[in-house]
Amino acid sequence: MSQNESTPGAPLSYRVLASYGGLALPLAAGWLCLQVFVPTYYAEAMGVSLTAVGAVLLLARLLDAVTDPAIGYLSDHTPLRFGRRRLWILIGAPILALALTLLFRPQGDPSALYLFVCAAAVYIAGTMVIVPMNAWGAELSPDYHQRSRVSGARTLFGLVGTLAALALPTLLGQGDARDLGPALTTNLVLIFATLLLSLIALSLFVSDRNSVNLPGDYFRSALKLLSGESPFRQLMASTLLNGIANALPATLFLFFITHKIGIPDRAGLFLLCYFLAAVASVPLWVRVSRSIGKDRTWRLGIVLACVAFVWTPLLGPGDAGWYLAIVLVTGIAAGADFVLPSALLADLIEWDGQRTGYRRPALFFAAAGTVSKLTFALAVGISFPLLELAGFQAGGDNSGGALMALAGLYGLLPVALKLSVLWIMRNYPITKQAHEEIRRRLADVS
Repeated sequence: MSQNESTPGAPLSYRVLASYGGLALPLAAGWLCLQVFVPTYYAEAMGVSLTAVGAVLLLARLLDAVTDPAIGYLSDHTPLRFGRRRLWILIGAPILALALTLLFRPQGDPSALYLFVCAAAVYIAGTMVIVPMNAWGAELSPDYHQRSRVSGARTLFGLVGTLAALALPTLLGQGDARDLGPALTTNLVLIFATLLLSLIALSLFVSDRNSVNLPGDYFRSALKLLSGESPFRQLMASTLLNGIANALPATLFLFFITHKIGIPDRAGLFLLCYFLAAVASVPLWVRVSRSIGKDRTWRLGIVLACVAFVWTPLLGPGDAGWYLAIVLVTGIAAGADFVLPSALLADLIEWDGQRTGYRRPALFFAAAGTVSKLTFALAVGISFPLLELAGFQAGGDNSGGALMALAGLYGLLPVALKLSVLWIMRNYPITKQAHEEIRRRLADVS
């Protein structure tokens, strides 16, 4: 009996969890570079304007509105004998590696068009890997708490990848925010090595033999998920707003620590502290969710982030100690963001099955992937042009007004967005008890 066909609720083995979650390590390292390093690198070192960087990355991300549903559809419809999820990951991974190479190591003076083509290739290849991977994770177990373990394993490996992407350049003396080229090259080596190892483990030790039950009008039925009030639309709206709230400070971090706090040489160290705190907090959030539920635990993490982050606009040169404290607390809060939304989404597969009779996990994670990726694009597409409008200069001195605009976008707007998430999620209906009832009804029907 395969791990996927074991008794519902039986603990998944650590080998399966590690083999599945390991793929998140190279993906997270690449995404950390793409989200934090690449915009600043192209704006400062490559001379592309802030507005152009923001617009290009936003446009490249908008492609996901097409590619995510398409890859979800193709993954769900791939014949089971080929490995419904594994096949797409094995196709997408080498394309992703090539695209990251072109993006991280541009030759000459790359234009905005070059940035667009490379970023678009990274996003499309990433979709070919991430959407099937997330759907695969939801299929490893139907159990409410086991899905938290699956999401936790994926998150832990992702955070290790993020930490490695930050730590290696710092240990090699490449942690200066003003010179990011060597750090990007180092991370390419990390991504290539861990991607190869994770693909081998995933192919050997994780079963990919789950059935799906799909509607004939696949895309029309998908649109119905968002057309009326539902927990899916509730969760997607919350994921979008919370994702933008997280992406804004991530995108602006190097500007903030350089121009507002005045310690660009410690940028790598502070990012390392943030993600170390997140790694340490993941088991805590998983444990808390077993007691009070995933949705309540996520809201608790959001409250903690707001309480800490609201003070960032008041910081300035000489406040490195206070900033470090905020970084650590918000890192702890971020652990909840990394683990719980995807675990909540996995539970909606049974909600959808009980309501419609269909089982279509890739569709759900394709929609979530589009929302998640759009958050970064919106953060860059909104913040960079607004900074330039306020007179902010990425590579020069800035006025008080420009620094105030930076502080507001970095600290206040994320808090406002997170407060809106608390309001949207206040009556989330798919609790542990509700999910167990849905599974009972499905079992009775079958």
